[in-house]
Amino acid sequence: MARGAADSYTARMRKATHRARTTLRRSGVDYFRGDGSDWIALAGLLLTVPAIAWGTILMPVWCTPAALVLPIVAGGLLLRPASLLGLYAAAALALIVESLVLGPYTEGPARVTPGTVLVVAACGFFGLLIAQFRARVGVPWRRGGTMLFDLRERIRVQSALPRLPQGWHREMALRPAGGQSFSGDFVVAARTNGGRTLEVVLTDVSGKGMDAASRALLLSGAFGGLLGSLPPHGFLPAANGYLLRQDWDEGFATSVHLVLDLDSGDYELLSAGHLPALQLHAGSGRWEEQAAEGPLLGVYEGAQFDPVKGTLSPGDVLMLFTDGLVEANDRDIAEGMDRLTGEADRYVATGFEGAAWHLIEAVAKDVNDDRALLLIRREP
Repeated sequence: MARGAADSYTARMRKATHRARTTLRRSGVDYFRGDGSDWIALAGLLLTVPAIAWGTILMPVWCTPAALVLPIVAGGLLLRPASLLGLYAAAALALIVESLVLGPYTEGPARVTPGTVLVVAACGFFGLLIAQFRARVGVPWRRGGTMLFDLRERIRVQSALPRLPQGWHREMALRPAGGQSFSGDFVVAARTNGGRTLEVVLTDVSGKGMDAASRALLLSGAFGGLLGSLPPHGFLPAANGYLLRQDWDEGFATSVHLVLDLDSGDYELLSAGHLPALQLHAGSGRWEEQAAEGPLLGVYEGAQFDPVKGTLSPGDVLMLFTDGLVEANDRDIAEGMDRLTGEADRYVATGFEGAAWHLIEAVAKDVNDDRALLLIRREP
């Protein structure tokens, strides 16, 4: 009987230990995913406060009272505002204890001075602001950076141009304003009609950088769903209607829609207030503007978009771009387009391999605006 009781007790202890370990592991996983309670972090930081206070009392020269800012800063990144207040109360109590044990700051160095209190309080104030901002956004810092990185990569994949058949070369470069990761310019592209047609939409959302990035993200998803689901002439009217339904205060955008027959080289351009495209004719070596007519997206209902037609012969190049590439305070758009074509002429001999990024570097490197450039060349 005694042995059976001992075995039963051991089994119960093992089960209890297993449950506790499983619960702790699950709580930790949920916490770092941003889904669980922050009690683990709170408990750990609360334990560091008396440890720091004890170290300050024993060795005030090596562990100064200002060391309490360490758990406070960590709490601003890890804890919710309500939990953070509990940590601040513990830090304030630790300062009081240190001041009472070490004595007045006038009697020697490494004491709790008014400056120490101000530094700890200031760190606590900014930590609380950070915690309140995270709580309002609803994205914990542990996943916020990962989410933004994943979002940026999804936008990049969505903006990738599809593979073209032999005899065609395409490339695109996109550079946001201020060196940021998100842009108000975006591209969506698809091969339709059984892969025989390339449809590309280059859009410039009003604003720039992070101000326009959230709207560009929403529009890129919507435009990507519309592209290929509608006849080519129905895309811009549908995009215009979608933008009007958003009812944004600053809700307009410019867009150009290219429909290219990959067998014949014939194409149509439909524009919604966008800059004209530029076509290089290999036979003459001259650039020609291809300007379609159409109003801005998101301005009024029932807008009409009239296409312009052309053909890419062997050796020809078609260039689509946004205004950040050619527009500047010290020059007009026509001058900027002349500069762009002048730089592009340097890449005729190399077949425009890698030209898109280098053209942005050459003509709009330090421009505080979003810049996008798309090149399509029919190989000779």
